[in-house]
Amino acid sequence: MFAVHSELGPGLLESVSETCLAYELHQRELTWVRQVTIPITYGNIRLESGLRLDLVVDNCVAVELKAVEALAAVHTAQMLTYLKLSGLRLGLLVNFNVLLIEDGIKRLVR
Repeated sequence: MFAVHSELGPGLLESVSETCLAYELHQRELTWVRQVTIPITYGNIRLESGLRLDLVVDNCVAVELKAVEALAAVHTAQMLTYLKLSGLRLGLLVNFNVLLIEDGIKRLVR
């Protein structure tokens, strides 16, 4: 995240940040998957909901990217729901639209 933000700066679309971040993860030989579909189990049925996590790194860290003026409570709620539904425990909510990337990273644990 730091390398991408240092190189490109704030203000890019989420999809551009995601592509560049995936490249950086590949360069560091980490395992990752983009646009991970999260199904919903409701009662006894499994629903393909259309929910997608931007990235899952090393099968244990969910990464949700934003390019917004400021992270809102709804973004935190979204990530916590993604963690619950995916079974993952650790999530990074990252807003690339900040001057200092440190100010745009929120670590969440379920």
